[in-house]
Amino acid sequence: MAGPDDVAVTGLGLVTPGGIGVEPSWAAVLSGRSRAAHDPVLAGNPVAISCRVPGFDPAERLGGRKAHRLDRFVQLALVAAHEAVADAGLDTATWDGARVGVVIGSAGGGAETFEANHKVLLEENPAWVSPLLLPMHLSNMAAGQVAMEFGARGPNMVVATACASGATAIGIARDLLVMDRCDIVLAGGTEALLNPVTMAGFARMGALSKRDDALLASRPFDIDRDGFVGAEGAGMMVLERASDAAAAGRRVRGRVLGYGATADAHHVTSPDPEGVGVSAAIRAALTEAGAGPEDVVHVNAHGTSTPLNDLFEAQVLGRLLPHRPVVTSTKGVTGHMMGAAGAAEAVFSVLAMENGVVPPTANTTRLDPASTSTSPSRRGRSPRVWC
Repeated sequence: MAGPDDVAVTGLGLVTPGGIGVEPSWAAVLSGRSRAAHDPVLAGNPVAISCRVPGFDPAERLGGRKAHRLDRFVQLALVAAHEAVADAGLDTATWDGARVGVVIGSAGGGAETFEANHKVLLEENPAWVSPLLLPMHLSNMAAGQVAMEFGARGPNMVVATACASGATAIGIARDLLVMDRCDIVLAGGTEALLNPVTMAGFARMGALSKRDDALLASRPFDIDRDGFVGAEGAGMMVLERASDAAAAGRRVRGRVLGYGATADAHHVTSPDPEGVGVSAAIRAALTEAGAGPEDVVHVNAHGTSTPLNDLFEAQVLGRLLPHRPVVTSTKGVTGHMMGAAGAAEAVFSVLAMENGVVPPTANTTRLDPASTSTSPSRRGRSPRVWC
């Protein structure tokens, strides 16, 4: 029986380095083989490897005229949204668009378009900067373009909470449904930040893996991890109240029962070493779901492959989930999709529960012993990392 605050997932859409669509993306993460490769666009950068969406032709998917007027981060979102809406079996021509919301997470917006036009400004002529620069570059246009595509006239927003953006969007979408602001919400995340300036910035921060072998670079929780591999992609969900989905006879692929949002308020790039913020977020999500730690059977971890994140994340999970649920990071295959990561990994979590299969953590061959032990102030066993 659905509870009064149950929110159902009735549609899924993915565009990831594993492939275009839910099926190839899911097969890719199950394979446990990294999709990282040397990236000619990043040639000359301090780090020139990435995980790009293979064979993505926006003109073929969206039409040449439309694709030309959209930055890649919006193109990815539209393709994923189309799959999610079709998966839910919704007829957008007949739905009440005023009751349909769109919430999308993106950390960086149209950085590719901005960089290209900045080059025109500096090297050619300011008069040649595209009049479409702002409509293509601004982050809010991801949700705006999705709304126009489907006639969704309800609440429309893009949220930017860095790597958590896609997950934040799903949580806000849940709130809109529970508060009866909407009947349907298209929610997820999208990102296309594999442009030279952005990736040079990550490299200068020391956040990226410097391995020469691209296929072995992303290795979450492994003792030899040295940074993440940048990726692009989009993940979208159709969310409805479970009671509405049941009344309409739609398939429920999963449920969003709880959500927690906090901030470390600690440092501009480093996580709080005691994990205060993430611990509070997990507890809040469990409380809202009416669940306890023992009810968690699987965690799709952030698992970025950076030294600090993986260490602190594993230790927090060890303290809060001492029964040792199965933990995985699909970033070993897909790389770090940044603002899209939380949404794409939410889709992977639904698929894991639906199929009873947890994807492996690619390239994790030797667990960092520091992440599988606890100090006296960090009581409880660390979780297993599926590898």
